[in-house]
Amino acid sequence: MSFLELFLIAVGLSMDAFAVALCSGLTMPKATLKKCLIVGLYFGIFQAVMPLTGYLLGTSFAEKIVAFDHWIAFVLLLFIGGKMAYESFKKDEGCADRECPGNGCEDRECPGGEPPVKKEASLNPGEMLPLAIATSIDALAVGVSFAFLNVNIVPAVLSIGLVTLSLSMIGVKIGNVFGVKFKSKAELAGGVILVLMGVKILLEHLGVISF
Repeated sequence: MSFLELFLIAVGLSMDAFAVALCSGLTMPKATLKKCLIVGLYFGIFQAVMPLTGYLLGTSFAEKIVAFDHWIAFVLLLFIGGKMAYESFKKDEGCADRECPGNGCEDRECPGGEPPVKKEASLNPGEMLPLAIATSIDALAVGVSFAFLNVNIVPAVLSIGLVTLSLSMIGVKIGNVFGVKFKSKAELAGGVILVLMGVKILLEHLGVISF
């Protein structure tokens, strides 16, 4: 698998984290470099650890299903990408932890008639770990597909981790400045990328295309 392919998969997988980072940035009075880095590290580390875990699990039985490995990789990427694309069309309910407690609100997305208020997103482990795990579950399945495809796992997990860290930091800043207008578009783009990569892998295996 080429560097470009790994990069595109990394971008696709990072879109869930990017969308959550947008929501986090929306609730911050100011998105400092420290806050952006904290959010980025949570998401980036888990997005790197999950595919590594999936890869280690997949290698234990990859040889037994070598005749079907590309089909499994295709189905996994199709399912993950399709789910992301589908969720991008669902009605946006905003960020679950936002509320309007009183005066002094600066939340541009607040539906209330008063000047918006915002509850700042907590960056402590109790709040961030569940988010990091939830947004990286898909990467676990992709790690299994890496095992079937004999991908060099070290550059793969490094690419996924670094891309997710970078995009999550950018997401926090964009959310803080512009709100969550790009949330659904990011999820749709990520889903499309993963579906296309799955189709490419299958077509290469069937000999329809060759790169």
